[in-house]
Amino acid sequence: MNAPAGAGRQRYEIRVAEDPADREACFAVRKEVFVLEQGVPEDIEYDAHDAGAVHVLALRREDGLPLGTGRLLYGPAAAARNGGEPSVGSLGRLAVVEEARGLGVGAALVRAIEEAARERGLTGVDLHAQTHALGFYARLGYEAYGPEFPDAGMPHRAMRRPL
Repeated sequence: MNAPAGAGRQRYEIRVAEDPADREACFAVRKEVFVLEQGVPEDIEYDAHDAGAVHVLALRREDGLPLGTGRLLYGPAAAARNGGEPSVGSLGRLAVVEEARGLGVGAALVRAIEEAARERGLTGVDLHAQTHALGFYARLGYEAYGPEFPDAGMPHRAMRRPL
């Protein structure tokens, strides 16, 4: 999975973060967006699921600058987050740096995570969306279910999309 994408002058590529440098770039984006910008405590931003997750990374084509990231949990790790359904993956930690917002990076990351889920034989993707992002995910085909709940001190809703 290495798909070029972009809008206007801003061109980027999305790829699975296979090597340690790519993973570190994913973690750096998460730190910038979640820890520094949104105030999520660093000790809860990174967890034991990171080691077994599929991480995707968006990079600016011209200079390799990391623009965004997201991860897919599958198997028992995903089932623990989605009500026990082993055939449904869990999309999470989707983050796009401020300068790249509005360019389609987030949507491209979601589609790359969905493709990784399909490659693993999953039939759907579940996520916990910050409530301000419900419209973004709804435009990508996700439907909210269940009540609002707090996560890292912010309101969230569960959402799902069949693949």
